Parts: sequence; structure tokens; C-alpha cells
Amino acid sequence: MSVDPYVTHRSLLFTVAYEMLGSAADAEDVVQEAWLRWSGVPADEVRDPRAYLVRMTTRLALNRLRTLARRREDYVGPWLPEPVLTAPDVAQDVELADSVSTAMLLVLETLPPTERAVFVLREVFAVPYAEIAEAVEKSEPAVRQIAARARAHVAERRPRASVSAAERDAVIERFRAATETGDLQGLMDVLAPDVVLMTDGGGRVQAALKPIHGRDKVFRFLTAVAPEALELEPVWLNGSPAIQFVVAGHRDGVGTMLVEYGVVTQLFLVRNPDKLGRVVEEVPLRR
Repeated sequence: MSVDPYVTHRSLLFTVAYEMLGSAADAEDVVQEAWLRWSGVPADEVRDPRAYLVRMTTRLALNRLRTLARRREDYVGPWLPEPVLTAPDVAQDVELADSVSTAMLLVLETLPPTERAVFVLREVFAVPYAEIAEAVEKSEPAVRQIAARARAHVAERRPRASVSAAERDAVIERFRAATETGDLQGLMDVLAPDVVLMTDGGGRVQAALKPIHGRDKVFRFLTAVAPEALELEPVWLNGSPAIQFVVAGHRDGVGTMLVEYGVVTQLFLVRNPDKLGRVVEEVPLRR
């Protein structure tokens, strides 16, 4: 019995939708809607199921992205992508791990919807220009121009990690250990002088309403808000090691980081309860 192409490519469809939307919940909705539409398509009418499903998912994600843009205008405080649990082996696919990192998803968030779709499909998944043109309903020459423009935009803003995976992992572990043990000097040493902290509470829980800039201010914020019964558990999120904050036995938030030149240059803390539900679920991100 042959496997339904939707089942075969579901992980790919979820990853495409997630990179376009930055929200696992919305990506799941898009993939479910794609399934409903796919189930009504006669199999003999589809020559290339993978291309068909990617095209359908892209169009649905574009529609959802335009709706989300309006919703995010009213978001309370900084908006951060919804974190997703990933297995360590995702990090071995360097391009995929980079593309789903919190820092990179924030860069993609600055692209207009069509540019974001074109960039994700071409640069991350190497979809042919002709297929992308069908997905975004543009001519192939237009898609090539859009891709070039998106690449230039991302190149100017994307983080340029200058450490190996092993060095990055060591820095993140130093941050976790220093925070959990109250090693204040160790915490200061692991933060870059110009580190930026963003906290996402979504108006649901207490969080800084603006990004915090500079090591001293970030240090004061972290030491001021850290509860006494805090445990920091290692977890893999968005393609790299991260930290789960546990307070009195309850998951209180998660933290991801950008490590450059041996220190943390960007720190992202998500406390919005609406974005934490899927952290306990294994969501495979694959090409």
C-alpha cells in the first residue's frame, strides 16, 4: 500500500509554514487546511505531489501571514517567534538550523510576505524558480528579482555567528550554570557589552515592554526578576541548545540565544503562555 504524499511531506510543509509565519500554532493550522484541500484533489490530476503540496501550503501561509501582520500591530511588547522543540540532529543541517533560529526568524519578519515566501522556498529549500512562481502567482523573472532583493535584505541583517557549534554550546551552558548557581561574575562574563535582551509576555505575564540594551542593564534585569525557586533545564529549541525556566515545578518560559565571538549578543526570553504549549511536543523540522 502506497503512503499518502501528504504524510510523506508533512514535516516539510510544517517547516515551510513555520518559517513563513514564525508561529507553530498557525503553521499547524495551515498544514491542516492543506490536508483538507489535498484530500479533495483526485490523485491522477497531480503530476508532482511534493510541488503541489508546497505550492498549496505557501499560498495558505501567505494568506495567514497578512492576517498575522495586522494582529501583531496590536501585540503588547516585543513579539518573538513561537519556540519549537527540535532534536539535536537538526543542528547538523546547518542551513535549516540557521533558518529556524530565533534571530533569523526575526530577520525574516522584516520582509514583506511575498519576499519572505520566495526567500524561504529558494534559499532554504532550493525550490526551482518556476515552482516558486506558481506558488506566489508571479512570473519567473519577477520571482528572480524578488529573490535577489530578499537575499540582499537578509544579508544586511542576518546574524553572522563566528563560533563553532561546540563553542556556542559551551557559552550557552556557561550562561545556564551562572544563572542557576547565582554566579554573578560568571553571568557578566558571558554577556557581550552590547547584548540585547527581548522578552515576550504578550500582555499575559510580566515582561519588559521594550528591548533592553547593554550588559549592565540586562544583568540588572535578569538578577531582579529571577525567582528564588528557579531551575534551568537544558532543551533543544529552534535548532540549537536553549534553556527552559522552571519555577516551583512549573514551566515559566524558555530562552534562546545568539552567540557571537564567544559571548551572548542577543538573548530572547519567551514567557507568553500561548507560545509555550508546543515546547513539550516533538515537532520535526525537516527539508
